[in-house]
Order: sequence, then structure tokens, then C-alpha cells
Amino acid sequence: MTKTVLMIRLSPGAKRSGVEGLWNNTHWKIAVKERAVDGRANQALIDFLSEELNIPKKMIQITAGHTNRLKRVEIEKEIVIPWEKVKSS
Repeated sequence: MTKTVLMIRLSPGAKRSGVEGLWNNTHWKIAVKERAVDGRANQALIDFLSEELNIPKKMIQITAGHTNRLKRVEIEKEIVIPWEKVKSS
């Protein structure tokens, strides 16, 4: 099975959730409203990706960076990233 790996820089505690662009040309910068307390920001990231990519939450797994802003996320199928044309920040 083909997987998709996303490198993400998470910004918890934002006013709104969304993709803010490419960070350092290596990571997608994604903001979530939840604060980084008791794994809430990580769960908010999974919820956001599930809705944004229209895939079940169970197909999304954070494989590295559970307590860090920089995260590696694996998706259990090959996907097309809908925000590829978002400007870098």
C-alpha cells in the first residue's frame, strides 16, 4: 500500500485553523485553534487533515513529533495535496 508522508509545522492556539503555507520549504505550516495541552493540538491536527483531505481519521497517524511543533504525519493512502499552490510564509 502506498502512503503519503506530510512534514508539518504545527501552530497551536491560533485564532482559526488552516494551512498557512510552506515553512522553510520543508514543512507545511498548519494552524489549529486548540492549545498544545494533553494532546489536544495533535488531535485537532488529525481532525483538520481528515476534513480537509476528505479521509477517515483512522487513516492519519502522527509518527514523529508528538511533543514538538515539527511533525511527521503518515496517511495510509496516496493523496493529492489540495493546498499545493498556497504561498510560502
